[in-house]
Amino acid sequence: MKPADKMRLAVALAAGATISALTGCGTPGAPLPPSLNLPDPVNDLSAVRTGDQVSLTWTMPRRNTDKLALKTTLIASVCRKEGAGPCLFAGASSPFKPGDPGSFSETLPPELTSGAPRALSYFVELKNGHGRSAGLSNGAQVLAGAAPAAVTGLSATVSKEGVTLRWDSGASAPGTVVRLHRTLLTAAAPQTQHGPLAPPAEAAEQSLLVESPAGGVALDKSARFGETYAYRAQRVARAMVDGQTVELAGPVTLPLTVEVKDVFPPAVPTGLAAVATAQENGAGPAIDLSWQPDTEPDLAGYAVYRREGDGSWKRISPEPPVVGPGFHDDKVLAGHTYRYAVTAIDQGGHESARSAEAEETVPEP
Repeated sequence: MKPADKMRLAVALAAGATISALTGCGTPGAPLPPSLNLPDPVNDLSAVRTGDQVSLTWTMPRRNTDKLALKTTLIASVCRKEGAGPCLFAGASSPFKPGDPGSFSETLPPELTSGAPRALSYFVELKNGHGRSAGLSNGAQVLAGAAPAAVTGLSATVSKEGVTLRWDSGASAPGTVVRLHRTLLTAAAPQTQHGPLAPPAEAAEQSLLVESPAGGVALDKSARFGETYAYRAQRVARAMVDGQTVELAGPVTLPLTVEVKDVFPPAVPTGLAAVATAQENGAGPAIDLSWQPDTEPDLAGYAVYRREGDGSWKRISPEPPVVGPGFHDDKVLAGHTYRYAVTAIDQGGHESARSAEAEETVPEP
């Protein structure tokens, strides 16, 4: 080859190498592995046992483990294990779309609805079209074993302190408590007070957990006069599973309707004292009365009664109740001895019994 031809060939080869470098047509990199399309595992599984029925709920994932969107429906395989035993197949769910709420329920077999309360864990597993998965979900715990017995003999009485509920004590397993459910049946009263000192609005549903059910009695101090409630009760077994309290609830009683009427008079006033006052500036004699104030929120005032000797009691205060804990009696005569008593009256017109007597003699001028 002539020297000129060799020079032209070298230039052509160098140009070709430069073009290859610019167009990226060098040695190809390692190929990426194909996606296994494994659905992300469920991480929000929860379980509830009601009677012999267990219900599971969770959220279906939207993506696979490669962060790619799932495009097909998936069926969840459900298993359960007792304590540290194997996870036994419990059933399969219906197909769910990615991102949809998932659910599954089953009736427990007889061997899991008898005996003492014990841990029972549920898991779900999502598999792709080739039967592969990225693993089990989080565990959701319920309690296996016999459900607590039903509460019987539920009754209620209303007092000034609140609603007292009673039931038959029955035979309760260790760790069993009673839960009382209260439902407000009357319409919530409009708020008449506002600001930080206003009473909170009453919740429509409330629960009261009775830690010591052996006595079969509980006092609901938060019940309000003028309202009507429905009470239901159930026994609840509790056990610690993985550091958390898990409950197994028994059947709920039929509702017991209680109308909380305020038919109770205020407390009897105390500390009544009577002091005769001297006549000054031509004024006639008088006796001043004072007593300890009543602090009940629905107090309207007081009524003052007087008698001489063993005569009958007569009300000497005006018809509207006396607002403050004091009264000035100027309808007295010198040399006479009078006995006094005071009652408290609430806004419903209920009047307490008379207080202890206070006696005073008007001195002669």
